Amino acid sequence: MLDDLGRDVAVPRAARRVVSLVPSLTEAVAVTAPGLLAGATDYCTHPAELGLPRVGGTKYPDVGALLDLGPDLVLANMEENRREDVEAIEAAGVPVWVTYPRDLPSALDSLDRMLTALGLDRPPWLARARDAWAEPPPAPEITVVVPVWRRPWVVLGGDTFAGDLLRRLGCRNLLDGTDRYPRPSLDEILALAPELVVLPDEPYAFTAADGPEAFPGIDCALVSGRHLTWGGPSLAEARTVLTDQLGAARPR
Repeated sequence: MLDDLGRDVAVPRAARRVVSLVPSLTEAVAVTAPGLLAGATDYCTHPAELGLPRVGGTKYPDVGALLDLGPDLVLANMEENRREDVEAIEAAGVPVWVTYPRDLPSALDSLDRMLTALGLDRPPWLARARDAWAEPPPAPEITVVVPVWRRPWVVLGGDTFAGDLLRRLGCRNLLDGTDRYPRPSLDEILALAPELVVLPDEPYAFTAADGPEAFPGIDCALVSGRHLTWGGPSLAEARTVLTDQLGAARPR
């Protein structure tokens, strides 16, 4: 079957030992068929009761430790994982399924295709996620800037999954027409004069004490990074969670 990069991946007909290098995909498989997972990264935090061997981080996994787990398939992501690690795993004879969703529809379709490749039935949470996001975005729009890192500042640009979710929540990203993750200076961000600065708690862990102080006079919304950036079971509740978090900070 074809993964998100259009590669024909030789997924075993009956995969039994799957290692996931992507937190959202770990959650998707764990919720759908927990017995399939043989390992995950240190950043795979959901479900909370997940008890699996760990193979290091998403950017620098211990490929040797991963291979020692005897996987028959590894799950990876174009953005979260490095090409050289994927190539090393494949060179050892283990197929790797790579995802690369850049908007909500492609994320839902990607999950559906991946789970089908694993021989799993379509899970109820996937249908709930589609239903949850079926309604049109609210009006009027609010202009936003979305930092995802600081020192240096990195923000959401165009053609991103998180940006598409925010658009569906009535937010207009002022940097939507730029690169996917531009690096403007703080002065350049402030010059855009957004109505709202959206600060997720991952990948950078923005908090009430670390982030809003950089944007004096501008409303800031602290939001769940898992619900904004993960494509998995969290999508079933993400619209409600993010709507509440954005609404609490949205200027009246």
